[in-house]
Amino acid sequence: MTTTAMTTAMSTPADRTRGLRILAEARRPAPGLDGPPPPLPGFAASAFNPLVADTAERCLRAHHGEPPAPGRTALLLASASGDLDTARAIERSAEPGQRTGPLLFFQSNPNAVLGHISARWGLTGPIVAICPAEAEPGLVPAEAFELAALLLQDGDADRVLAVAVEQTPDGDRAAAVLLAGPAAGNRPG
Repeated sequence: MTTTAMTTAMSTPADRTRGLRILAEARRPAPGLDGPPPPLPGFAASAFNPLVADTAERCLRAHHGEPPAPGRTALLLASASGDLDTARAIERSAEPGQRTGPLLFFQSNPNAVLGHISARWGLTGPIVAICPAEAEPGLVPAEAFELAALLLQDGDADRVLAVAVEQTPDGDRAAAVLLAGPAAGNRPG
């Protein structure tokens, strides 16, 4: 199942997209999705990784339907806050008399959830995690669009799934966009 490319995104200003086509997008929370994301086996103590996986899943399904995704799709995670809940759980487990569970070490690496998504969807492009200098909860940051444009220009991928997640006192926010290069007539010269 394919969808037509969206030319404008839900609140993603065109100048942020670096001329890339947005094929699909997803957000959390979203209408009808106020609760927490579904649990993700192998990840505990935090909603961060389930939120990354659920938002990515919704975005990929919006464009491809069921897995696997054809072609080479890179996976890019952008988060200025990172997984604060896992960091706090590791900090608590380091207190005298406490023991750190092995899952906390595994999930403290942001590439762990990206590997899960990649394996589930058969994504064969690069996997990248960045900490952008500026991030607004619920929006994919400009740095993610810049890196996606480079991955596409260099031929490392045919598409890039960019997922942005921020944990804030007001709640966790996520946004994902599936990106492709500019249409043939709109390529920079």
